[in-house]
Amino acid sequence: MKKHGKKYVAASKLIDKNKVYSIKEACELVKKTSVTKFDSSVDISFFLNVDTRKADQQVRGTVVLPAGTGKDVRVLALSHTKAEDALKAGATYAGGKELLDKIVNEKWFDFDVVCATPDMMGEIGKVGKILGPKGLMPNPKTGTVGPDIVKMVTELKGGKVEYRADKAGNVNLGIGKVSFDTDKLEQNVRTIIAQILKVRPQTVKGQYVLNCVIHTTMGPGIKVQYSE
Repeated sequence: MKKHGKKYVAASKLIDKNKVYSIKEACELVKKTSVTKFDSSVDISFFLNVDTRKADQQVRGTVVLPAGTGKDVRVLALSHTKAEDALKAGATYAGGKELLDKIVNEKWFDFDVVCATPDMMGEIGKVGKILGPKGLMPNPKTGTVGPDIVKMVTELKGGKVEYRADKAGNVNLGIGKVSFDTDKLEQNVRTIIAQILKVRPQTVKGQYVLNCVIHTTMGPGIKVQYSE
């Protein structure tokens, strides 16, 4: 059985494990349960009744969090002709094949997310075995491939996040920082819960969301109310 530190134990005592908290209550409480000296991330975790081995039960997509994530997202924008536009929009790095060569030759991964215009996809496909396993492969389904590089960069910098159910049906993503005002955390929690409920696969029978909790980095989980 895993042993927890004094701070974790103290934080756990603030939570009623038998209670499912309203979104507002949970957001107020999660700010009090941080166990780190730094400004912890606040994450939301869902346990879904889906079988991701079935094509019609995939739960994956993107959502723009209204209050942002609190993180400075490093965006790599790949385009033959629109790199300058991407930089003006806030991309951390922008360019074409030379940046893909840098990834291959120098094992360079000084970025968090990659977006690209369609003209780059032929070149990007050649390094798919490198980007794919790291979750960095641009994909039209997640809004990271398209002709409007400025829009993609702006959304990614402004709080657009990707969610995806793993093999066990778990979805985990960051929704802010402990330093966020409660109302900002609440906005983000409501937005992602609404999105997860919206994309419920039609073939799922019975209860869809089996559990939903929010928690800080290394902090205890707080059960959150949701409605189906």
